[in-house]
Formats: sequence, C-alpha cells, structure tokens
Amino acid sequence: MLADTPRTTQQPDALGRFGQFGGKYVPETLMPALSELETAYQKYRNDPDFQNELQGLLRDYVGRATPLYHAERLTAHYAKPDGTGPQIYLKREDLNHTGAHKINNALAQVLLAKRMGKQRIIAETGAGQHGVATATVCARFGLKCMIYMGVHDMERQALNVFRMRLMGAEVRPVEAGTGTLKDATSEAIRDWVTNVETTHYILGSVAGPHPYPMIVRDFQAIIGKETRTQSQEKWGGLPDILLACVGGGSNAIGLFHEFVNEPSVRLIGVEAAGEGINTEKHAATLTLGRVGVLHGAMSYVLQDEDGQITEAHSISAGLDYPGVGPEHSYLKDIERAEYYSVTDQQALEAFKRVSLLEGIIPALETSHAIALLETLCPQLTGSPKIVINFSGRGDKDVHTVAKFLDTF
Repeated sequence: MLADTPRTTQQPDALGRFGQFGGKYVPETLMPALSELETAYQKYRNDPDFQNELQGLLRDYVGRATPLYHAERLTAHYAKPDGTGPQIYLKREDLNHTGAHKINNALAQVLLAKRMGKQRIIAETGAGQHGVATATVCARFGLKCMIYMGVHDMERQALNVFRMRLMGAEVRPVEAGTGTLKDATSEAIRDWVTNVETTHYILGSVAGPHPYPMIVRDFQAIIGKETRTQSQEKWGGLPDILLACVGGGSNAIGLFHEFVNEPSVRLIGVEAAGEGINTEKHAATLTLGRVGVLHGAMSYVLQDEDGQITEAHSISAGLDYPGVGPEHSYLKDIERAEYYSVTDQQALEAFKRVSLLEGIIPALETSHAIALLETLCPQLTGSPKIVINFSGRGDKDVHTVAKFLDTF
C-alpha cells in the first residue's frame, strides 16, 4: 500500500457540494439508497479488512502498480533544436486488467456492494471500458450484472459488447436520444429507482449525485498516489504538468487529486471538440457549457437557451457526454485546473503518432490528451516533466479509426 501523503484537498461539504457544484438532485425514492451508500463508504473506506482485500486484488488481479513510462521517442518528437523540451511520461493505466483505469473503481465499488448485501449490479457505459470492468468484477464475484449501453455506442464498440456478454453480463441496448452515454446513464438511473432495494449502481465516472463523485474520485486517486511515488523514484521531484482527457472526468481526477494542493504542478484537462467548437457537434462542456443539472448533480452542462440538454458529439464514445463531474467544474472556476479541447481530427492524428513513435495504441479518449501536446509543447521553456494519464488501450477503437484514416 502506498504511504499516505499530506492532504488538504477540497472535499465535498456535508451536502456533497464542491463550491456551488455537485449535490443530490434525484427522485425521493433514491435518497435512502444514496444515504446507505455514503454510510457504507464512510464505514469501510478505512476498514483494514476492506482495504486489505481491495489492495490485494488491485495488486494480484488488476496488476497494479502501473508503470510510469518515459516516452523517449515522443519526447524526442517535441525536442527543440537546442536540446531542451518537455520530458514526457505515460502513466500506463492501459496495462491494467481489462485495459483501462475503470477497473480500479469497479472493483472497489463491487466490494462495497457485497458488504451492503446487494446481489444485483447495474452500470452504464459509453466506450465500453466501464461496462467491461463492471462485467469483469461481477463475474469474479458471481453477481448478476446488467449494463446499459446506447445503440450507437454498441455499434462503435462491438468488441466490448462481446466481452461483456462473454463474462455473463446482460447488455441492454438503449435506443432513446442519440443512443450514447447520456441516454444509457438515464436508463440506468431509471432501473435503480425501480430496483433500489436489491441493486447497486456502479456509476463509472466522477459524475452523478453525491456521494458518487467523491467515491469514484477516491477509488481512482491511486493513480496520482502512484505517480507521486514513481516521480520521486525517477527524478526526485514532482511532475511539472499533469495531462488527462475529460469526459465525465474520472481518470483526470484520479491523477489530479494527489496534486491539487501542490501549486507548482499544472493540472490540464482535455475535452472533445468533436468537429469543432464552432459547430454543433462537440462535447466541450467546460469550454462552452453553462451551469445546470444533469443526472443528479449541478455542473457545467451543454444546454440550449431554454435549459434543455443538447446532444454531445465526439469520435470517442467515452467522451461524448454533455456533462462533466462537478469537481472539475469547481477546479475550473477557482482556476486551479485548466481545460482545453481538441477536435476529432487532432485526436486521430495523435492516435496515429503515438502508435508509430511508441508502439502503443492509445484509446481515442487518451488520444485527446496526447493531442494537446501539439499546442502545449511549443509554449513551454526548459525541460518540464509532463505526465499523461494513459487511461486506456486502443484495441477497442481500431475499427472506428480505420474508417477515418486513409492509411489503414
């Protein structure tokens, strides 16, 4: 287990708010379930038996700690003529069992669900990585599993649909709306309202009503804790810049949380600009959204002049969500974190660049974070150390990418 580090990080208050963001905007029937979950989390989060089981499985089943890899050829690509330039490191969450950071949270939440006596698990998924992670842990513990997934995402992520079904999960197609993550999340919440006595909802991101943004953040914070330890081992200091993609925002918060109170560390999130922020086809919630309520929490959301939620678009099924985790909205407003957006085309170019230079195929989500290097690196002086959260592997995206890249 990693050593504890000093922390004064902003926590949600008693109402589950980060500043004005967060909270519980849910039907009355869900309030007891949220209270039950929060009580269980507070009871077990520091319980030695819970932590021993969780840490043992993270080590032996998931494969943690994940490496902090120095990307030498990517670093050389951005080197300046005088030999300076950023040193780029990849936090290899793609090497986790199931191929993404999502397994950290799914595993921890299923251990909580077992202790609450829940025998049925539901989840939503967009890119399928959270669905695969949830199906995996349900198979591991013999629990019934229902995954809600938009029909458009099922088509884009057919391989992950097969993986979920292979492990015994029922994948329920969602045809409403645009058949993407927002619609799958809405259906999962409707299921939970109906079956709340027997069912635990493993929400996959730092979104939704309190206590989910706090719980998911804390279960993903192992990414940043390992990064701190590995940075000390590799160069005896902290990273200068942390870079991560943001849809709901779980991998970014997982990396950022350990360093929020380290003012020397820049925190940069990258969201999906889709076909461009000047078009209607983007998912740039923090860039163009306004404060509103979506899926039980107040945050920045994409909405029209009447306050109706507008559809998001990204080539990445994991990023086309019209909301964002409330803590990201808070970090934006207090100017602790910076948020930028890159287009589908920029993400595709980054997908190809990293594959060619490093022999590592990134998820399309991760490709958005990598794409920002094109504009970020020329602005930097000296040789700052950048850590990119390599949140997932790209096997699931190769068919999508092949449609867009002429060279495939």
